[in-house]
Amino acid sequence: MSFKTSEWALLVFTLGYVGAFLVHFLSAGNVEFIWYIATLLVFVGLVAATQRIARFPGWILWGLSVWGLVHMAGGGIVVDGAVLYARVLVPIAGNGELTVLKYDQLVHFYGFGLSALVLWHIMRRNFPVLDGTKTILAFAVLGSMGLGALNEIIEFAAVVGLPNTNVGGYYNTGLDLVFNAAGALAAMAGLCTFAKGQASPD
Repeated sequence: MSFKTSEWALLVFTLGYVGAFLVHFLSAGNVEFIWYIATLLVFVGLVAATQRIARFPGWILWGLSVWGLVHMAGGGIVVDGAVLYARVLVPIAGNGELTVLKYDQLVHFYGFGLSALVLWHIMRRNFPVLDGTKTILAFAVLGSMGLGALNEIIEFAAVVGLPNTNVGGYYNTGLDLVFNAAGALAAMAGLCTFAKGQASPD
């Protein structure tokens, strides 16, 4: 398959940090995140194989790569004895598993907001009649929430199949889904705001 120079650079960047974190997780005996690296590589392969058809713009491709990077960092970088995924960024509300706002929740918000944009792009290319409608926005949000549920299934598989995971319990899963939905809604709201700004006269 043929890639643009910028796409090759992005692929090298992505595989570079994946390789670095793979070495890190192997040396630390972190089996859980080796499972996640395998999943990430499947998605990298899927995007690469479909790029000539999907024609994702560079900002989406870089956004996906950054998502993978912050995900790897969340499980691989330790600050004050705890991985980033366990860190509270701003103690807005709650305590324990119900604490908001954690690094984990911010990554979910970002990642599934980006997923909604990916789905929006795919639908407007394949179903141009939907472009500019509320329907495409609703489908993008619902589809992103579905991908978020798939992510929780993958985490559940890790809990069942691997010892000593740091996935969290029921409250953690519920908050993940909430932030997935919030990110998707925010992304589509941002699209609407951008579209109105573009349509406004100078």
